[in-house]
Amino acid sequence: MKFKKILLTGASGKLGQAIISSRYFSSLLTPSRQELDITKSISIEKFFGKNNIDAVINCAALARMSECEANPDKAILVNTIGTANLVIETLKKESKIKKSIRFVHISTDGVYTGVKGNYSEQDKTIPYNKYGWTKLGAECAVNLLSNFCIIRTSFFDPENIKFKDSGIDAYSSKVPIKYLARSIARMLEHNFVGTINIGSERKSDYERYKEFKPSLKPCKLKDTLKTVNFPMARDSSMNCSLWEKIQLSSKSKQFYQ
Repeated sequence: MKFKKILLTGASGKLGQAIISSRYFSSLLTPSRQELDITKSISIEKFFGKNNIDAVINCAALARMSECEANPDKAILVNTIGTANLVIETLKKESKIKKSIRFVHISTDGVYTGVKGNYSEQDKTIPYNKYGWTKLGAECAVNLLSNFCIIRTSFFDPENIKFKDSGIDAYSSKVPIKYLARSIARMLEHNFVGTINIGSERKSDYERYKEFKPSLKPCKLKDTLKTVNFPMARDSSMNCSLWEKIQLSSKSKQFYQ
C-alpha cells in the first residue's frame, strides 16, 4: 500500500467495517462522527488540519432507501452536501501540501434508471428514487477533483441475509461485501481516474441470495413493492467490462490471488 495515511469516512457502517477487517489497507484513519462530521465543514477542516492525509475512501452515506425517501433533507445533507464538504476540504488540503490526494468515492448503481439493465458508465444517469438522486449529486462534487475514482456498485452480506423471500424478476450485479472491500483496495492503488462500474454477472436477486440462504422463498418484484415506501429497480445490472479489463492486468491478477 503506497499511501501512508488513508482517511476512511463511514467507518462504523457495514462497508467501512468490512474495509477495516479486510486488512488490505494500512494506516487507516477511522474517525467517529464526533471526530469528523462531514455535514459540518468546520469539523472536516479541523480534522484535516490535525492529520496528514494521502488518500480518502468515502463510504459515509445515508444508505437506507426508506430513510432517504422519508427524510430527503437529511439525505441531501449527508449524501450530497456532506460529500461536497469533503471535496472542498480535500481541494484545500491539496493546495496546502502541493500534491493530489487520491479520492475513492463509493456511489451506487441507483444512479441509473434501473429499467433495462446492462448499464455502462456512459449511460444516462436518471435515478429512480431519492437515494439515487442524492448520490448522483455527490458524484458531481467528486468530479471536481483531479485524482478520483467513483465506484458505482451494489453489495450484500452473504452472512446476513435477513429477508425471507426475494424477487425472481428483479436483476442486479450485486457483489459480496468482502469482494467490494478488496476491489476498493485495488482501485485505490490504481492510476485510473473517472467513474467505474464494479459488479458481478447479471442475476435475479432470488438466484443470487439463494446460494447463501437455502431457505429463501421466491417472490415477484410487485409483491416486494407493496411492502416498501420507495421505488425499486427492475434491472440495475451493469456492464462491468472496464472493471474486467483492470482485473485482467498482470498487477491485478497478482492482487486477487
